[in-house]
Amino acid sequence: MMTRLAAPARRYLDTEAGSAGLLLLATLAALAWANSPWPDSYDRFWHTELSITLDTHTLNLDLKHWVNDGLMVFFFLVVGLEVKRELAMGELTDRRRAAVPLAAALLGLVAPALLFLAINPSGEAASAWGVVISTDTAFLLGVLALVGSHVSTGLRLFLLTLAVADDIGALTIIALFYTEDLDLVALALAALGIAAMLLLRYLHVWRGPGYFVLAIGVWIAMYESGVHPTLAGVVIAMFTPAYPARREQVEEAERLTRAFRQSPNPEYARAARLSIERSVSLNERMTRLYHPWTSYVIVPIFALANAGVRLDGDTISDASSSPVTIGIVVGLVLGKLIGIWAGAYAAVRFRLGEFAPGITGLGLAAGAALSGIGFTISLFIVDLALDDPQLADEARIGVLAASVLATALGWGLFRVAQARQGEMPGRPLKLDPPVDPARDHIRGPVDAPLTLVEYGDFECPFCSTATGSVHELQDRLGDQLRYVFRHLPLDVHPHAPLAAEASEAAAAQGRFWEMYDRLYERQDQLSERDLIVHAYELGLNVEEFARELVESRYAPIVRDHVLSAEASGVGGTPTFFVNGVRHVGPFDAETLAARLLETAPVH
Repeated sequence: MMTRLAAPARRYLDTEAGSAGLLLLATLAALAWANSPWPDSYDRFWHTELSITLDTHTLNLDLKHWVNDGLMVFFFLVVGLEVKRELAMGELTDRRRAAVPLAAALLGLVAPALLFLAINPSGEAASAWGVVISTDTAFLLGVLALVGSHVSTGLRLFLLTLAVADDIGALTIIALFYTEDLDLVALALAALGIAAMLLLRYLHVWRGPGYFVLAIGVWIAMYESGVHPTLAGVVIAMFTPAYPARREQVEEAERLTRAFRQSPNPEYARAARLSIERSVSLNERMTRLYHPWTSYVIVPIFALANAGVRLDGDTISDASSSPVTIGIVVGLVLGKLIGIWAGAYAAVRFRLGEFAPGITGLGLAAGAALSGIGFTISLFIVDLALDDPQLADEARIGVLAASVLATALGWGLFRVAQARQGEMPGRPLKLDPPVDPARDHIRGPVDAPLTLVEYGDFECPFCSTATGSVHELQDRLGDQLRYVFRHLPLDVHPHAPLAAEASEAAAAQGRFWEMYDRLYERQDQLSERDLIVHAYELGLNVEEFARELVESRYAPIVRDHVLSAEASGVGGTPTFFVNGVRHVGPFDAETLAARLLETAPVH
């Protein structure tokens, strides 16, 4: 039921979920290696030194730090790109939509840290409070993929938004609390490198080599400055433009591609290729390039280099009574659950936002429990916070134990939620959320006593037939009936998502029902060009209409309708709700009228 506009998010989820398996294998391999008959070989290998010398300057790091300080730059770059995209054009652009996961993420950072500090109030151990703040998105989404259809789309999107907000908090904490003594000259050189990258962008330099050379310079300057060099990836990502495809650039790419097709030559080929690249934001192109590498290669290598802990009897005995280990387990397993659950409900209670359809209290608790899987960034901060090898090993054992316990707790809560749902008679029957005149499209008196809600698809032939039934009902019942239309574009209808957005773009100009009628009358004319013609013939501002279509301005509204359909138990189109209850059976005017009158509310 997800629309085409969910494709980038779907690709992101698929990549993260797929990488969780590799991450788990790498972790098990590291543990097996560290606990093999040759445990010293693990430490010797990762402490092998590798130097790079340029004239009189030498950069000397062991392999583990080349991974943690070097390769992980790309991981933090991808995290930063995703954060920037969400801030610029994703879930975090809508204050009310983002308020609940943001509040949950904030308390999900604070509560674990407070619990950890309550157990480790002083000494070197106290500096490891940052270990319990972050959620491992790959493992979280991997477990959600295994849970499968029992997790509502609304909860998945809530947790993905939560993970992005959680990443913002974790990156900020690393920058503010885990930075060594600053070298202001080196930091100024890093800033100069960033400024040079911005200048290249201003000069419309779109190719990679220049940016790559400057990025290496920024990394070296950050390393020398005392700021952790991986944050160079975040800084670069924050200055990377993120925007929807722009109509004028898409049209220019189309024009140049047509010219190349008519006259193939190297000059036209290069111009067409570059114009196609420019039509997609650099943020999305870089994410598409680096995300698979970080998920499938870099993060598993990081796990191999950092998760190898000796698990002999003495180590486990020490860890089981260590305040560091206990603090990490309590912080991640209980702190995340309590903080996220309480933060989300507090945001709803104080009317900062509302839950997406399909999110239940038990489901939210299960997702919050899974957020206690704090693997990648947790291990990363262990390396930053603790110099004592024994404390560091105890912290790593705590991270591993917490990840296992959080997975088991979240999985168990999801199974309980599934069992409770299984006791219910089939799919949900009630409309979720109820009709809201401030958000729904209503035909007829807003306060009419009878309500008919339809989930429809502008390319669905059965919906077109049902429209005739609706018109007949309106003629028969008059002002007693209010008719509400919600979108449910199906995957089998390629033009339906864009048609749904077109109706919302028309609604922004006060012409929803005129566009609704026209789209059902002309179901064979739903291409982008056809939609613009419809807008012109309805007298809309065509330039604004076309721009909003290209920018996917109203995709969130369509997506909310899809989530509502899922939460309401809708299995296809058309589906009707009669006075708030899902109608099962024929949807001819006679049947619907009888059902409406039978179930009319009594005043």
